[in-house]
Amino acid sequence: MATNASASPPLQLATASRPLTFAAGGGALLAGGSGGGVATGRGRGRAQRRVVSARSVASDRDVQGAVSPEEGIPSVLNSMDSSAIASNIKHYAEFKPFFAPEQISPLNAYYATAKSVFDALLINWNATYNYYDKMNVKQAYYLSMEFLQGRALTNAIGNLELTGEYAEALKQLGHNLEDVASQEPDAALGNGGLGRLASCFLDSLATLNYPAWGYGLRYKYGLFKQLITKNCQEEIAENWLEMGYPWEIVRNDLSYPVKFYGKVVEGTDGRRHWIGGENIKAVPHDVPIPGYKTRVTNNLRLWSTTVPAQDFDLGAFNAGDHTKAYEAHLNAEKICHVLYPGDESPEGKVLRLKQQYTLCSASLQDIVYRFEGRAGDSLNWEDFPSKVAVQMNDTHPTLCIPELMRILIDFKGLSWDEAWRITERTVAYTNHTVLPEALEKWSLDIMQKLLPRHVEIIEKIDEELINSIVSKYGTADTALLKNKLKEMRILDNVDLPASIAQLFVKPKAKNKSPTKSKKKLLVKSLETIADVEEKTKLEEEEAEVLSETEEEKIESEEVEAGEEDSEDGLDPFVKSDPKLPRVVRMANLCVVGGHSVNGVAEIHSEIVKQDVFSSFYEMWPTKFQNKTNGVTPRRWIRFCNPELSTIISKWIGSDDWVLNTDKLAELKKFADNEDLHSEWRAAKLANKMKVVSLIRDKTGYIVSPDAMFDVQVKRIHEYK
Repeated sequence: MATNASASPPLQLATASRPLTFAAGGGALLAGGSGGGVATGRGRGRAQRRVVSARSVASDRDVQGAVSPEEGIPSVLNSMDSSAIASNIKHYAEFKPFFAPEQISPLNAYYATAKSVFDALLINWNATYNYYDKMNVKQAYYLSMEFLQGRALTNAIGNLELTGEYAEALKQLGHNLEDVASQEPDAALGNGGLGRLASCFLDSLATLNYPAWGYGLRYKYGLFKQLITKNCQEEIAENWLEMGYPWEIVRNDLSYPVKFYGKVVEGTDGRRHWIGGENIKAVPHDVPIPGYKTRVTNNLRLWSTTVPAQDFDLGAFNAGDHTKAYEAHLNAEKICHVLYPGDESPEGKVLRLKQQYTLCSASLQDIVYRFEGRAGDSLNWEDFPSKVAVQMNDTHPTLCIPELMRILIDFKGLSWDEAWRITERTVAYTNHTVLPEALEKWSLDIMQKLLPRHVEIIEKIDEELINSIVSKYGTADTALLKNKLKEMRILDNVDLPASIAQLFVKPKAKNKSPTKSKKKLLVKSLETIADVEEKTKLEEEEAEVLSETEEEKIESEEVEAGEEDSEDGLDPFVKSDPKLPRVVRMANLCVVGGHSVNGVAEIHSEIVKQDVFSSFYEMWPTKFQNKTNGVTPRRWIRFCNPELSTIISKWIGSDDWVLNTDKLAELKKFADNEDLHSEWRAAKLANKMKVVSLIRDKTGYIVSPDAMFDVQVKRIHEYK
C-alpha cells in the first residue's frame, strides 16, 4: 500500500511488522492503477432496494479508553539539569544548521534550543509508538484541514516540566527564554477556531494518555501573513518555513499514491477499476505532540505533495521548454501551497477539492496500512472499527467516507454491505456551523471529473438513503416524502431513481367540458388543430361566445398546467433542473456515513438536532451528541501567563488545576480576600506592561498601562 516504505512509526525507519504488499500488476496496492487491486472470489449481488442502516456503536467506542505506557518509557528527561542542557544547546549552536562558533544570536539560540528539546522528545515519541504497536490499541485519528498549533518551544518544555531548567540554561548562555521563544514563527497550518480546537484536542489526548494521531496538510505559505498599513490589511505569503522547521521529521522513506481524473472501468473480475489520470505522491512530515506530566508523546502527521523524480521531463528541459519540464511537479506541489486557496475560479475549486481528497486518501491509506501491520496473521476486517476511530473535523474530510469504501471494496475485496458496515462504525463528524449556506457543497460535475470512482460510491449511498427515507415515511403522504427527500438527499438537483420517481405521478385531471377540452387541445398541441376544425358547427359557435377575458384565463391556466406537469406525468421535482447546478451536500454525507454527529457547544448541538439536521435526528436520534469546546489550560494559562498561574497555584495549594480545571472553583472561597486581589492586580499590570512595550516597539505609540485594553487578534478573511 505504501510506496518506498519500510514502516509507519513516526521515527523508526526499519521496524515494519509486515512486508510491503504490491498488487499483481506491479503498482502499489492502493495506487489505483491498471493491474492494481485485490482479486477475490466474492461476487457482487444486485439488490432490488437497499437502505442505509444505522446501528449502535457504543460497544466499539467503549472498547478502550486511555492507555498507560509509563512503564515502557525510560524517565531520563526529568534528570536533565540546566548545565547539561546549556552544554547541549551550545553543541547544536556550533555544529548544526545556523552554526555560530563565536557568538550565539537569539535566532541561532532558538534553533539550537529547539533541536535540544526535540531530541529529548524522541525518546518518549518512539517509546509511545512502540507501546501502541505492541498492545495493538484502538487508536483515534483526527483529520482536520487546520491545526493552529502556536509556538512549540514553550509548550514542549512546559509539558516536559523543564521550563525552569531551560530558562536557567539559556541564562548561562547570555539569553532570556522569552526572547529566544519569540524567535519562533507560528506554524502556518491554521486560521481560527477550527484549527485551535484540533490542536487543543491533540494536546489533551496526549495529556490523558489516549492513543491518537492528527492528520493534516503541510501548507508552505499558510493562509496569509497580515500586514496592517494606514489604509487597510495587506496580505502576503507566510514565510514560516524559510528557515526550516525544527519540530518535524520528513519521512522520505514513506509515501502514498494519490490519484485524480482518469476513468472507471469494469474488469474481468466484475470489479470496478479506477485507471489513468494524474498521479502524485503524499509524503508525511511528523511532528511530536507531548502530553503534560506524562511520557506519552503522540504524533501529528502532515502531508506534502510531490511526484517522483522520473516525472521531471528532462527532454523538455534540455529543449528549452523549462515550464513544461516542471509542470507535473508544480501541479503536485501547489496542492499544499496555501490554506483555503481562493475558489471563485474553476481552477480554485478543483485545487480545494484536491486538497481535501489528498488529506483523506493519504491518511486512510496510512491508517489501513498500520491496522494491517498490527493485526499480522490474525487480520480480520470486522475488527477495523474496534481498532480505528476516524474523526472528521468539519466537512473538509468528508471524502473519507467514499475513500474508505473504495479501499475496502476495490482493494481489500469486501462486499458493499461489509464495507458500509465497517465505514459507518469507524467514521464520526464534528459540525462547526448552523448556517445552511455555510455547509459545504461541491459541484457534482467537478467531482465526477476529478474523482469518478468516488462519485459512483456517493451515488449508491444516496440511492440507499432514498430507500431508507421511503421506508421510514412511507408513500401515503407524498408531500411529506417529497419534503424529506429534498432536505435529506446527499445529491441535490439530481434525478431520483426511476423506481422512486414513479411514486410522484400526478393524478390525471377530471374530464372537462367540450369547450375546455377544445381549448386545452389548442394550447397543448398544434397537431390537433385539424381535428378540432372538424368538430360540429354548434361546438364552434359555443366556443366563440366565450368572452375574450375568459378565453385568456382558460389558456393561461392550461399553459401553466402544462409547465408544471412533465410529459410523463411526473412531478417536476423528480428530475434535475438544467438551470441549476448539481451538487454533493457534504454535511449530509457526513451524517449518513458516520456513527456520530456532534456540535461544539450545548446550544449549538441542540440547533444541529432541532434545525440543521432535524430530519436526520428524527431518523437516527442516537447519532447526535454534544462535545463542548474548550482550550487547554496548559498553553492558555500555565505557559502563556506564568504570573497568574503562580498565584492560582499558591491560593489553591497545588497545581492540580492544570490537569483538572474544576479545581479552579476553589478560588471562590477567596473571592473577598484583599491579598489575592492585590496579587491578581499586580500580575495583570505586569502583563499589561509587556503589551505596552510591544505596542511601542511595533508602532512607536506609547499607551498607558492603566488604560483598559480591548485587544482583537484576527486576520480579516472571508471565513471570518
